[in-house]
Amino acid sequence: MDFRLDDARLLKDLYFKLLPIQILLAMVGAVNGIISGLFATNFVGSHAMTAIGLFTPVFTFLGAVMAVLIGGSALLCGKYMGNNHVEKSQSIFSVNFIISFVLSLIISVLLVIAVWSGFTGTMTQDPMVLASFNRYLLYIAPGIFPMLASGQLGAFLSLENQSRRNTVSGIAFIGVNTLLHFVFVAVLHMEAAGLALASTIGAWIFMCMLGQYFFTSRSSLKFSFRDYALSDIRDIFVIGYPGALGNLYQTVRALLLNGMIQRGIGSAGISAFTTVNSLLGVFWAVPGGMLTVSRMLIGISIGEEDRKSLIDVIRICFFRCVPIQTFISVLIAVLAVPFTMMYYQNPAEPVFQMTVDGFRILPFAMPFAIIVTNMVCYAQASEKNILVHVLSVLDGWINICALSGILIPFFGMNGVYWANVINGLLCVLVILIYATAEGRKFPRSVEELMAIPKSFGVNEDERVDIAVHNLDEVVKVSQTVGDFCRERGIDRRRSFFASLALEEMAGYIVANRFHGKPHTIDIRVTHKEDDVILRIKDDCEPFNPEDMVELVDPDDPVKNMGIKAVYRSAKSVQYQNILGLNVLTMRI
Repeated sequence: MDFRLDDARLLKDLYFKLLPIQILLAMVGAVNGIISGLFATNFVGSHAMTAIGLFTPVFTFLGAVMAVLIGGSALLCGKYMGNNHVEKSQSIFSVNFIISFVLSLIISVLLVIAVWSGFTGTMTQDPMVLASFNRYLLYIAPGIFPMLASGQLGAFLSLENQSRRNTVSGIAFIGVNTLLHFVFVAVLHMEAAGLALASTIGAWIFMCMLGQYFFTSRSSLKFSFRDYALSDIRDIFVIGYPGALGNLYQTVRALLLNGMIQRGIGSAGISAFTTVNSLLGVFWAVPGGMLTVSRMLIGISIGEEDRKSLIDVIRICFFRCVPIQTFISVLIAVLAVPFTMMYYQNPAEPVFQMTVDGFRILPFAMPFAIIVTNMVCYAQASEKNILVHVLSVLDGWINICALSGILIPFFGMNGVYWANVINGLLCVLVILIYATAEGRKFPRSVEELMAIPKSFGVNEDERVDIAVHNLDEVVKVSQTVGDFCRERGIDRRRSFFASLALEEMAGYIVANRFHGKPHTIDIRVTHKEDDVILRIKDDCEPFNPEDMVELVDPDDPVKNMGIKAVYRSAKSVQYQNILGLNVLTMRI
């Protein structure tokens, strides 16, 4: 029987276990946009929808800030957890939210100044739209911090294996936000101010529901005003900013596109574009959730120097996620007219057909986006900054603006929609060109496409991966590990201990933690720098073997002797529970 882990079952199961929660969290902000859009068009008027559209560049900039913070912080926390530096994860967590608060305060003050100084008048010449836009900004400003913090808290809760809290908080937010919009807009008739106030109060409630866990004794990540290092700010920004460049460029792109659409098509074009993007925000939550899961798994894989898992994460994105998203895109296109009818009921209005066309074209940019964003995330984590910068400039700004400028005179709003799809194709071509240049040949596998440095991790002959699903497979673990150790020239004592330790630990997990349910134990043995590193990863309930070592049973003095022998003989033994997986690392 071949024990080498070829199907990455444990990783795939974990990926799709985490994915629904991250999609829900990514969807929360989009649902807020949809709710605001529906109340704007049905209870206020199209001028309110245009005002929300004018706020899009600000919202995109907030996305850029969040991308810097969560991109840098989540990847760093994943790396530190992967190599068992929990105290560094604590510092990153605290610094992240100190930065978030300071930046949110600055942004909120600037929004208020923009209104009071009359600067917002440069955004539109329509007095009704300007009045709505000003009221919207004043009431949305106090909600900047919770909006910025909530998306990050969700990712950190996943690292803490608190998926249920994420789910409950997300569902509660959607209900509360809908109720607040109904009260402020439909009942109190506060118009644009009501739209913003409902979003602000809802964001504060959502943040409090998510953040409460980190003040409990159960949390391993805790906020502290004392136990943090300001030097971590640099690390967060160095790692996070390349991936956020796309969002910053998208801010510029949104401003430029608003101007091009306003001049070439008119306010109806902005309303249609805002409407389509508002509803598609729910569906963009799918690739957004996929990216968040990938970011966590990529960070941990790099921290563990696990070359195979790193490749498998990208492989899952390409061969599982892209087909799922393609199906969703087709479904959106089929439902284009019903989706449009949610906002506009008169087919004779120009905005109606522009919106229908948007739902039929824009969704097909999403499958390309999965490929591009996940490759950017990998490049960001592995410091391939040239690729990150090039893709950020092209994807975030140049491609779409240039293509829109060329196509709008010929195709109107459809030119903007097609520009987004063509942009995705061009970015995929850039990735292929980069991989070809790095590898000196056209990539024919995911690993070659990623252009992973040979120095990363260990070579195939320096490790062995074993998957265990039952007791019958446990019996052969010892032989497989023994053969590997002999091939590597490891001395007899350590070869014997490695075989015994893995058989003992795997056997205990199967016998006492499977509970008759299907589970997988992922075992990896690595020979690196004359150390033998044994890692056992399983998806059973949380279990720290050290608790069994300290347990003394007077009625059975030999109980758990095998586990105790492992702890006595190993150079070091470290246990973590990461993303709901038990991870035990032994070095001999």
